[in-house]
Amino acid sequence: MSQTPSPAPQPSKDRSDRAARVAAMKKAEKAHARRRRVLVVAIPTVAALAVAGGVTAVFLNRPQPPSLDAVKTFDYRGGQHVETPVTYTENPPVGGEHNPVWLNCGVYDAPVPNENAVHSMEHGAVWITYRPDLPSAQVDQLKSDVQGETYTVLSPYEGLPAPVVLSAWNHQLQLQSADDPRVDAFLAKYVQGAQTPEPGALCSNGTGTPTG
Repeated sequence: MSQTPSPAPQPSKDRSDRAARVAAMKKAEKAHARRRRVLVVAIPTVAALAVAGGVTAVFLNRPQPPSLDAVKTFDYRGGQHVETPVTYTENPPVGGEHNPVWLNCGVYDAPVPNENAVHSMEHGAVWITYRPDLPSAQVDQLKSDVQGETYTVLSPYEGLPAPVVLSAWNHQLQLQSADDPRVDAFLAKYVQGAQTPEPGALCSNGTGTPTG
């Protein structure tokens, strides 16, 4: 009698749950043209389904996606390439003039050049920056958050206005902790999101050597 093969190792529950949350948020953003905030979309959707009697108890008990109302917006146009250092107004920058060569997306253990990272955001990347003294457990959390996301940059950054700052082209969110659920929501909305000046452009074959 043949033996049933042992099941393959499964990823950790926390990572599986996070991946499911991000996938659900991305699906919701695409279904609602990305421009509408997740919270605004989710509440009337759940209410309408509940009236129709088609919502199960499990669905009703799911937590609502976190609000991104605190995201600050800016108005920089793309395509401004320069080969000189740039003094940016925002810290870290969210757009504007940048180096002609983009930064390769991935995890960096040391600060990266602003001018190259801004170019990556022009291609649709989300740049997650954190203070160098952020506890190692929180840095590990951020590394887990970006694992598998090809259009993300994670790096330490001196002089941040908050412990963790999430930046996409013309959009920025300051956070006090890597555990904030808005990290997932920000990634779901802005990785290759509607704000991208050059959608489909590469986030590899540029400059920089990520460690992860």
